[in-house]
Amino acid sequence: MAEKPVYSDEVCDESLMTLVQSGDREAFAVLVRRHNAMFYAAAWRMCSNRDEAEEIVQDAFLKLWKNPQSWDGERGVKFTTWFYRVVTNQALDYMRKRKPVQGGEILDYLEDATPGQQEEMEAREERVALETAVQALPERQRVALNLCFYEGLSNREAADVMGVGVKALESLLMRAKAGLKEALIRQKVLDGDERIRNKERQYG
Repeated sequence: MAEKPVYSDEVCDESLMTLVQSGDREAFAVLVRRHNAMFYAAAWRMCSNRDEAEEIVQDAFLKLWKNPQSWDGERGVKFTTWFYRVVTNQALDYMRKRKPVQGGEILDYLEDATPGQQEEMEAREERVALETAVQALPERQRVALNLCFYEGLSNREAADVMGVGVKALESLLMRAKAGLKEALIRQKVLDGDERIRNKERQYG
C-alpha cells in the first residue's frame, strides 16, 4: 500500500496547485489547512456573519477541487491573489441574496486593546461605528476597502482580485474613504442629538 505524500511548509502554493490539478488530495488538504483561517477572516469581514463566512470559504474550496484547472499557473498569478477573487465573488453572491448586515458579530472578533472599562467601551463603540459604516458602503467600495486595508493586498493585487484596473480601484477606495468619513461624522452628530434627547427625557 503506497503511503500518502507529506508536503512540508516549504512547498509553495503554486506547486501544490499543480499537484491538485493532477488530482492530489493531500496537496489540496495542505492548501486548505494553510489558508482556511485567512480566507474565513476575509469572508467574515465582507459579510459580517460567521455561518455565511464558513459556507463561503467551504464553497470556494469545493469549487477549487472540482475545477482546479480554473487556476492558470502559467499566467504568473499568485494562488492567494487568485483565490481571493474566488472567495470575493462567492461572498458577493451571498450578500446579494440578503439585506446588508449592520454591525452584528464583529465585536466577537475584535481584540480588546485598551485598559480600563470606560476606555474599552468607547474603543469598542468606535470600532462598531466604523464596521457599521463599512458595511453600509456600496458593495464594490466595501470589497476594495476590505482587500486593501484589512487583507493588506497591494492596489495591483486588489485590482486583479476585483477584475478592474488600478485607477478604477483607486477611485473606489477614494469614494469609500469619503463615504466613511461622511457616515462617521453623521453618526457622531446623530448620536450626540440622541444623548441630548435622552438627558431631556431623564431630567425634564
